[in-house]
Amino acid sequence: MADIIVVGSLNMDLVVEAERAPEAGETLPGRRFGTAPGGKGANQAVAAARLGGRVAMVGRVGADAFGDALLAAAQADGVDVRGVARDPSEPTGVALIVVEASGDNRIVIAAGANGRVTPEDVAASGRAGLWDGARVLLLQLEIPIATVVAAAEEGRRRGMLVLLDPAPAPPSPDALPPELWRAVDAVLPNQAEARALTGVAVDGPEAARAAAAALCARGPRTAVVKLGADGAFVRHDGTEWHEPGLRVPVRDTTAAGDAFAGALAVALAAGRDWRAAVAWANRAGAAAATRPGAQPSLPTQADLERLFSA
Repeated sequence: MADIIVVGSLNMDLVVEAERAPEAGETLPGRRFGTAPGGKGANQAVAAARLGGRVAMVGRVGADAFGDALLAAAQADGVDVRGVARDPSEPTGVALIVVEASGDNRIVIAAGANGRVTPEDVAASGRAGLWDGARVLLLQLEIPIATVVAAAEEGRRRGMLVLLDPAPAPPSPDALPPELWRAVDAVLPNQAEARALTGVAVDGPEAARAAAAALCARGPRTAVVKLGADGAFVRHDGTEWHEPGLRVPVRDTTAAGDAFAGALAVALAAGRDWRAAVAWANRAGAAAATRPGAQPSLPTQADLERLFSA
């Protein structure tokens, strides 16, 4: 039985490392290329599972080799993938990622089967008993918005804690429907996503405070604005605090936010309070930035103890 349900995307990541991302019309040499399991939904599911969470995933992959590999990878980390359908007509989603020498990244996604995850997929997984007893629901925006809304409303109906990582960044502050905001307990944007949702240029903790207040005014009790190396700013039930950043050697920031979200879900499902949960999630996000790739970078509890034992 799962404590955490993740409804979202599964992608195969095609990653090239380069000194910097190319400008328009420019061709640059890359240092190395590799493939790795990814997709924000699958990343968050694996992140939670590696940190001890009991996790079930709902989504879609194609009937192809990438789909086989993604399901096998998730299962190897202990994720229940009975809710992941095989789409007969669309290929598995892919993400094309350029990782710069600084550790920053640029990502383009081809949704493939992720674009065909439906509200009926959510309902079917519920009828199959996948959601029974679960306490936390994790959502992102790499699947159709109608399906995200259906999942959020199902989570709310079941009394679950509904967490939304609003990535990729919505095109405008009003892009997310009111019914989604009403069903979400906590929203977890990074700086770019917070700006897209509020219009506030989030360049530090003070600006993050304004963005968090604007996000909570939409309905969620909690807003966690991730600030990268500067940690996170949190507003929860009207109480505010800045969780400081952690200094680590940054290799690749891909999936650092997913590690944060997965760890947060595990901590909250285990009954930790928000301060303790955010502090632990902050460690997981920082640890992920020390390794290349998406799922290959996601830490275990032993990794966190090794990095932050002092």
